Amino acid sequence: MTDTSPADATDPVRADIVLPCLDEAAALPLVMARIPAGWRAIVVDNGSTDGSADVARSLGATVVDEPRRGFGAACHAGLLAADAEYVCFCDCDGSLDPALLPGFVRRIADGESDLILGRRRPTGRGAWPPHARAGNFALSRMLRSRTGLRLHDLGPMRAARREALLALDLTDRRSGYPLQMVVRASDAGLRVAETDVPYVPRTGTSKVTGTWRGTWHAVRDMRAVLREPQRPGSRDVRAEVAR
Repeated sequence: MTDTSPADATDPVRADIVLPCLDEAAALPLVMARIPAGWRAIVVDNGSTDGSADVARSLGATVVDEPRRGFGAACHAGLLAADAEYVCFCDCDGSLDPALLPGFVRRIADGESDLILGRRRPTGRGAWPPHARAGNFALSRMLRSRTGLRLHDLGPMRAARREALLALDLTDRRSGYPLQMVVRASDAGLRVAETDVPYVPRTGTSKVTGTWRGTWHAVRDMRAVLREPQRPGSRDVRAEVAR
């Protein structure tokens, strides 16, 4: 398997990590403890009522307030707030380990890929409910038909160059944001790959995939993204960023 081990203090690769956050005060200490040394955590508070923003600040995170509800709104606010060459995304609920992200960024820096996704591999009972897994499987099949990409997961853990992501002009601000990123990256000529990551039961209550209703809304948003036609004049973002 490709190396995804945590970076040590001498690793020259640095990135900003965007952590969309809605009532994750209980998980934040664990998540922040796993941020790689020298990296910046950007916690995007999406309307928390449990003091998540204050907890994040106390743990050294840069906190961005995004009052407009929606996973995509939070992710994009974090992307706009980032200023590092590389930007990573990770859930803020303790289900994914941000200490693995240097391995993603190294692969991009080495020219292997342009967008790396974490393929979730459940390691604990209840980590990934059957209905959420089924929805993800169906969307992966539809993505293959739309783009030809043979991906198994559209999970939230990922990394890319900041300028490449900004050039995609992402517009979805709900649950379709992660999929739109992949679709538009493929249309723009970016190389998309995935690597296995452990997926453990989250801390607290899921706002999306933990419920049938949340999963249905996510699938609906993502199906709308898949119906988008390829944008006229879609450019090779990889060549543009390399200039």
